[in-house]
Amino acid sequence: MAHRIRPLAICVFLHEGRILAGEGYDPLKKEFFYRPLGGQIEFGEYAAQTVHRELGEEIGAEVTALKYLGTLENIFTYNGEPGHEIVQVYDGRFVDETLYQCEIIHGHELDAGSDFKAIWKQLDEFGPGSSPLYPDGLLEMLEQTQA
Repeated sequence: MAHRIRPLAICVFLHEGRILAGEGYDPLKKEFFYRPLGGQIEFGEYAAQTVHRELGEEIGAEVTALKYLGTLENIFTYNGEPGHEIVQVYDGRFVDETLYQCEIIHGHELDAGSDFKAIWKQLDEFGPGSSPLYPDGLLEMLEQTQA
């Protein structure tokens, strides 16, 4: 596998102290983890456009009121493979407000061809001794946003 840096855009949908995060599992680490929805920025596409496209593809949702929060660099290992991402982080609102009442939102990852579930999680559910929130530095960014 060729090593490369992936440009990503994600949206946290911060609402009443909660964010929407997809649940993942690393079989080598035997660890569940969470990361906001979004995906890879395509050539010629702005990061905000990526958020709109990815949320439409993954969960069929429209997004509005996007607000850029910052950029994070994430160097990690998943399933034994090294990864490196530059992540543009946004907050936003769902056009369909009923999504805020759903405990679990089921989605489909087109690239991987796999189903996933996204869960509303309180920020205090992350941190030492809990399932991690990725990308690295996101929890601190969100805590500063809330302060």
